[in-house]
Amino acid sequence: MNIVATTELKSAEGAIRDVIYRACLLLDDEKFLEWLTLCAPDFKKHNTDHGRLTRHATVYTVEADPAQNEARTTTSFACYRTMLDGINSHIDSGETQLFLIGRYYDRFRIGEEGPRFLERNVFLDTRRLDKGSHYPI
Repeated sequence: MNIVATTELKSAEGAIRDVIYRACLLLDDEKFLEWLTLCAPDFKKHNTDHGRLTRHATVYTVEADPAQNEARTTTSFACYRTMLDGINSHIDSGETQLFLIGRYYDRFRIGEEGPRFLERNVFLDTRRLDKGSHYPI
């Protein structure tokens, strides 16, 4: 690989990391429509409800494939839930719990507009999900 290709690859890796971190911030702030702008048009979307979740993510790997204009990443994350209202809001309001721990396995398309999510697979190590819950994790 020549110096120019190496520089371009490092630039793409940085842009992909930025997209993953920006996606976490947008999901934390419940800016779901803005989050969707980070996705390619053929990204599969799912319905969600509105839980108050906060994510902490660390991107472990970015494996770019310049020939395909794609990249694959592995990101570890922890997701916290802060109780706002509910049955016992006078007791639980403001309490924060560890909600999920897992990894994101993402695939990106790298185009003129920058990296865009093509696919996200989430593997959970631990979780506190109720039956029928739909959260944007």
